[in-house]
Amino acid sequence: MNVKDEFVEIYQRCIKREGADRLLQHLLSPASDFFTAPASTRFHGAYEGGLAEHSLNVYECLCDYLARERVQELYGIEASDETIAIVALLHDLCKMNFYKPGFRNVKDENGVWQKVPTYEIDDKLPYGHGEKSVYMISGFMRLTREEAFAIRYHMGFSGTEPAGNVGSAFEMFPLAFALSTADMEATYFLEGKN
Repeated sequence: MNVKDEFVEIYQRCIKREGADRLLQHLLSPASDFFTAPASTRFHGAYEGGLAEHSLNVYECLCDYLARERVQELYGIEASDETIAIVALLHDLCKMNFYKPGFRNVKDENGVWQKVPTYEIDDKLPYGHGEKSVYMISGFMRLTREEAFAIRYHMGFSGTEPAGNVGSAFEMFPLAFALSTADMEATYFLEGKN
């Protein structure tokens, strides 16, 4: 099964909320590049289809994290299959229609400058990162408060938010910490720098 088919299968199996079908139709439409977009300009998933692949990786990492006995029994973090799918698969929706192909100059092994393909940011809706994903999802379906905070703060302490806000969000909404952990695991251990 390819990445797109796997994403759609998980989405349709787990997400039944009102408006979810319209959001999926939008993701699959010509108005969206979700399944062909990269996940970043030069780092993790900086290739065609990297965004959808990263979203699936985060989903798998989040499922694994939440299945840990310690997480369930000691931390008490619980989430429905629907919530897990929503926050993991859609946390980076803000990267849809966000990048465009470009070039950058790099030195080759002989010290000679070469033009190499890359991606550039072309942000037509400058509304931040996590908050932009929450905004985009909310145009189609309603999020719970915990889902919204998890998506909003999925960058954790590596984002631009004040550390106090991140810490408070993690304390109030443990799913935000879990999603941030899954996102970092996928980014740094499964995908790494290209």
